[in-house]
Amino acid sequence: MVDILAENLSGKGIIMGGTELGVLYNITMDLKTGRLVHLLVTPHEALDHDDLPFEQDEEGHMQVPVERVQRVEDYIDIRPK
Repeated sequence: MVDILAENLSGKGIIMGGTELGVLYNITMDLKTGRLVHLLVTPHEALDHDDLPFEQDEEGHMQVPVERVQRVEDYIDIRPK
C-alpha cells in the first residue's frame, strides 16, 4: 500500500465513470476507530444538485463513502455502485 498525505489530497478533482463530480473539500473520520468514513466533495457547478449520486451534508457537500475510492492519481477515481 502506498501512503498518501492528506495535504496532497486537498482540492483534488473527484471523478466517477469519467464524469467529474467535484472537488475534495474534506474527509470525515470515526474518532472511536480512527477509520476514514467519507470524502466530502464540493459538487461541480454543472451537476444537477437535486440529482447527485450521493447523500449531501447540511452544507451541500456530497458524502462519498471512502470504500468507493478506486485509485488516487491526478484525480480521485470513485467506483460506480
